[in-house]
Amino acid sequence: MSSMVQYIFYLAFLVALAIPVGSYISKAMEGKPVFLSRILRPCENGIYKLLHINENENMGWKKYLFCALAFNLAGLIFLFAILMLQGVLPWNPQGMEGLSWHLAFNTASSFVTNTNWQTYSGEFALSNLSQSLGLTVQNFVSAACGIAVLFALIRGLMKVREKGIGNFWADLVRATLYVMMPLCIVVTIALIALGVPQSLGGGKTVDILEPIAVVQTADGYEVLSDAEIDPETDAVMVDGEVVPEAKIVTQQYLPLYPQASQVAPKQAGTNGGGIVGTNSAHPFENPNALTNLFEMTLLLLIPVALCFSFGKCVKDKRQGIAIFLAMFIMLVVALGVVASCEQAGTPQLAQDGAVQMIGNMEGKETRFGIATSSTWAAFTTAASNGSVNSMHDSYTPIGGMIPMLLMMLGEIVFGGVGCGLYGMIGFVLLAVFIAGLMVGRTPEYLGKKIESREMRMAILLCLATPIALLVGSGIATLLPSTADALNNSGAHGLSEVLYNYASAAGNNGSAFAGMGCDTPFLNTSIGLVMLFVRFVPMTAAIVIAGSMAAKKKVAASAGTLSTSNAMFVFLLILVVLIIGALSYLPALALGPIAEFTQMIGIG
Repeated sequence: MSSMVQYIFYLAFLVALAIPVGSYISKAMEGKPVFLSRILRPCENGIYKLLHINENENMGWKKYLFCALAFNLAGLIFLFAILMLQGVLPWNPQGMEGLSWHLAFNTASSFVTNTNWQTYSGEFALSNLSQSLGLTVQNFVSAACGIAVLFALIRGLMKVREKGIGNFWADLVRATLYVMMPLCIVVTIALIALGVPQSLGGGKTVDILEPIAVVQTADGYEVLSDAEIDPETDAVMVDGEVVPEAKIVTQQYLPLYPQASQVAPKQAGTNGGGIVGTNSAHPFENPNALTNLFEMTLLLLIPVALCFSFGKCVKDKRQGIAIFLAMFIMLVVALGVVASCEQAGTPQLAQDGAVQMIGNMEGKETRFGIATSSTWAAFTTAASNGSVNSMHDSYTPIGGMIPMLLMMLGEIVFGGVGCGLYGMIGFVLLAVFIAGLMVGRTPEYLGKKIESREMRMAILLCLATPIALLVGSGIATLLPSTADALNNSGAHGLSEVLYNYASAAGNNGSAFAGMGCDTPFLNTSIGLVMLFVRFVPMTAAIVIAGSMAAKKKVAASAGTLSTSNAMFVFLLILVVLIIGALSYLPALALGPIAEFTQMIGIG
């Protein structure tokens, strides 16, 4: 019962905050006055003047697309250069060397695409300059770019016989200045107050309270919990016998960075890349239950809010609510499956009833527990975030499959900041088209006819993720080097490969943590998947925006399909599941489903 109360509270708290935030975002992105305008409007004007931007320019879709792609290409090259050259650049108190070319490409592709997939452990690989000037900047602008493209699409749906869909540079500035910056400043201050470090001096080595004994194994170091240390000889003894290969550890390295200021955009911008390798399971990024609540809510705050922004911008709140309900229902079902699987555990953990379980606690922080860990897992893979406060590799087979499936759907169960909603609009157009075929009418959405050009682009929006994921993971599984990178064989090993490519294809960034991906092939192929799935749908969304803006409005009639009632919500969910989920059924059957049958003794 207490777990159920937690799940309901987390969902209710999220929606309650998202409604006013959605109203604020719609006003800010339309250039209307908001309560921060007196402070931010002079800054906005200063940026336009400095960069010679005409905020009133109404770009056609081709120019808007060119600006968006050129901006991201410049960011990719700039970040790649920083990561390669960090060894000779300043603000590197840890003395980090530059990354290899393939790891730098993978990391630059990851953060420019709002994926934040990490093949490295941040505290041992990146300098303060790389973290702050490189990654944090992309945490802001990659999120802002997604919001900008979404509002270009919204304008395209609303404009009548016009060529322009807005100004990319003005959209980018407003999304950064009015949405991301204020939210992240407030969250950063709150996180610092709650114990998240904000340090510019680099890591520290400190004495631990009590020495521990460790022994080196093939997988690293293992702590000898039952060891004793002879105070006279400093020899390590287990059961009265000396263990000569054991070492005594008396100090610990503390990875101190400007954590708070990077955790805020990492969560709010559906980025997910943490400074430390264990991400939001680390006490320096997520020290207590209150920071966990704030960070977990931020995972979906802006994506949920944008549904309500959409309703306000198209002058019909019911349209936004319908899309919200479709996404919300799928999120609740996914959360319910993950929660029930993790609360039940496995027959192996229960040892056929010989052990009284509280659920599957493997890979989870005891300070958070199963309910919060399961909620975070569902939230972070529903959003294209990828931050984790537990290890998804340790989830039960079905409990781990659901986060994987949420990513495979194309991150449209709220999804990433901006990109999740414009991806879902692609499914909306498909649902409208299918419904139109069933009743013999030309499909319409928001008073505009949906024709062949829009359908081709909508199909690109919906199928970009399956194409990249299945092709990428299929090629990877054929290579012997991929098997060498796995910690597990069989069905679970395939699940690791599928999950990692789903994470890249879904612009998510989380990992099963059981696969070493720092190889030239895996870094390059995963980087290419991230770029493909970010910019092909973005291009399709902008083309749809331009095409729809040039159309005239048609009057609604008795045969016009309502896109705001319960029937359409059901149809939309059905289309998402048929096109999204069924594309992966054969792969899932060989991975997590096969592992589940083995677990219960069928396979």
